[in-house]
Amino acid sequence: MSKPLPLLTSPPAERRDAARNREALMAAAAALVEEHGARGMTMDALACRAGVGKGTVFRRFGSREGLMGALLNHSETEWQAAVMGGPPPLGPGAPPLERLLAFGESRMLLNIKHAELIEAAGNPGTRSIAALSFTTVHVRYLLSELGVEGDLIYLATALVAPLEMIVLREQVDRERIPTGRIMAGWTDLVRRVVGAT
Repeated sequence: MSKPLPLLTSPPAERRDAARNREALMAAAAALVEEHGARGMTMDALACRAGVGKGTVFRRFGSREGLMGALLNHSETEWQAAVMGGPPPLGPGAPPLERLLAFGESRMLLNIKHAELIEAAGNPGTRSIAALSFTTVHVRYLLSELGVEGDLIYLATALVAPLEMIVLREQVDRERIPTGRIMAGWTDLVRRVVGAT
């Protein structure tokens, strides 16, 4: 007999000033990364831009890696919302093949855009297990919608892998392959897997 899973409890409500500081810090951090790149952003500059003390920055994020991770999580949450409920073809409403191709392009461009952040967050291989799980489950869902047969878990993992930063870095940075060629290769791979010509 299995035991019931423990119920997850909601985190304690955030004080208004803490919520205001969090929002100010996230907006300031995003602006600084946009202006100077992840490598050029310091905790001092963030505190100054957000109008808070440096101690507030460290209490909120713990470290520079924690801050970069928070920025990635924020971006990931927005991107996942677009996949699940945004306009087509990335969001619902487009045929599954169009959604799958839009998904691949969007994921590739997002990972390339955030390459420095991913590295600064201490996770150069992948974003996170949760993000990788979301992408794989979504691709598996679209493959099933397309009527693809076979081991969908494996096929979805094989399609997601080329979109991850560790592979993209090798192709873009070391091999100097243009993103258009990478996307064309991924599209060709998808069409072969789904049997579309």
